[in-house]
Amino acid sequence: MGWVTVADRVNIGLVCLFMMLWSVSGIGVNWGTQASHPLPPDTMVRLLRDNGFQRVKLFDADYDTLKTLGKTGIEVMVGIPNDMLAIVGGSMKAAEKWVAKNVTQHITSNNVNIRYVAVGNEPFLETYNGSYLGITFPALRNIQSALVKAGHNNQVKVTVPLNADVYESTNGSPSGGDFRADIHDIMLTIVNFLSLSAAPFTVNIYPFISLYSDPNFPVEYAFFDGNASPVSDGGTLYYNMFDANLDTLAHALQKNGFADLPIIVGEIGWPTDGDRNANTEYARRFNQGFMSHISGGRGTPMRPGPIDAYLFSLIDEDSKSIAPGNFERHWGIFTFDGQAKYPLNLGTTNSGALISAKGVQYLERKWCVMKPSVRLDDPQVEPSVSFACGLADCTCLGYGTSCGNLDAWGNISYAFNSYFQKNNQREDACKFPNVSMITKADPSPRDGNCKFNIMIQPYYGSAGWYARKPLGLTSVLLIFSLVL
Repeated sequence: MGWVTVADRVNIGLVCLFMMLWSVSGIGVNWGTQASHPLPPDTMVRLLRDNGFQRVKLFDADYDTLKTLGKTGIEVMVGIPNDMLAIVGGSMKAAEKWVAKNVTQHITSNNVNIRYVAVGNEPFLETYNGSYLGITFPALRNIQSALVKAGHNNQVKVTVPLNADVYESTNGSPSGGDFRADIHDIMLTIVNFLSLSAAPFTVNIYPFISLYSDPNFPVEYAFFDGNASPVSDGGTLYYNMFDANLDTLAHALQKNGFADLPIIVGEIGWPTDGDRNANTEYARRFNQGFMSHISGGRGTPMRPGPIDAYLFSLIDEDSKSIAPGNFERHWGIFTFDGQAKYPLNLGTTNSGALISAKGVQYLERKWCVMKPSVRLDDPQVEPSVSFACGLADCTCLGYGTSCGNLDAWGNISYAFNSYFQKNNQREDACKFPNVSMITKADPSPRDGNCKFNIMIQPYYGSAGWYARKPLGLTSVLLIFSLVL
């Protein structure tokens, strides 16, 4: 090696600094798979690449998904679901087996760029009533040990995606930030472990949830336009909830001796349906505002510099639980079939716009609707609608939603069609007793955003996934006679 001058060292240092900053800037995306008819992994990976996503966060370790991400260079955060925490946390052998199957195999055989393992997903949510409190850290520790043993610890880091409710403010301002009192000790144990492992703290931040939960929440404070009245924290002004929330965490970390621990925003986004505040205009405004907000790399008052974040989410998931709210199935920047919902410039495509999925295969253009001759007070109507919505997706119906202005016939037909499409347009999925019929005339209203969807062709993966045959609807009335 030749002589290296002081100037060369400075230049090398600047290049290294630039590479370090570049590696955590830009935007990642969450890829969830709780859909009745998921798009094939190769279609999804092409969607990622066409839209310039260089990082993706998964909630499990599906083999087909990971294999398809091989040789793409896309950085992957692979997930361990909460229901597996007890298994890998209770057995070192189980943790090693999980790492061998879901990390080592894909790195060595499929050339997948796995960078993180997400141990659990928001395991300390108060709604879980402490179910995962005792098993999350053992799982984190065992997976880390397994990664070290397999020789991955320099490339693959562990983390625990946590909801922002794991911390709170004692004075209502970011400076009062500390970890929730009931989990303070376990949080410090985890944070210390992450620090020793050179691993990041991952947090999910949702201004939408604050607006959804609190009717008095100032709407403008959820967005990034600077229209909200700023909140002053000892002279530091906060013009949006995201900055204030992230800095509440930063203060909590600093207060407990971990001021320099890296932070990843694991989920951030805005849903487009299922609630009066969940619509495409608000979603576009929020996500575009967030992209503009982080593009300059200025960060927050407590954490200046690039923000490492993953949008939630890539695509809608019609099988997600709606316990938190009907909006849960509508977080995607793309529809269930990979079509862009609204204009969004991620700064990653030449066109400055989202690029929809290509080559999507649909079922036949036909719909299941209510017979025009049937009276609304027909005794078969109400149980049939309840049955359809209970097993399909009616979250686009209701006040303030995309199909909230349908008349009674439209609401009933929407429910029938949702069940019909989810079950691959099988004829017996449109045999609601004497009240339904199949039509080839699109029942979608001509005005507005309401759409009676046609489902995509089912994907038959290597695991042999297939659409189950629906419950025979001739037996539906028998069921309702037993339960009503």
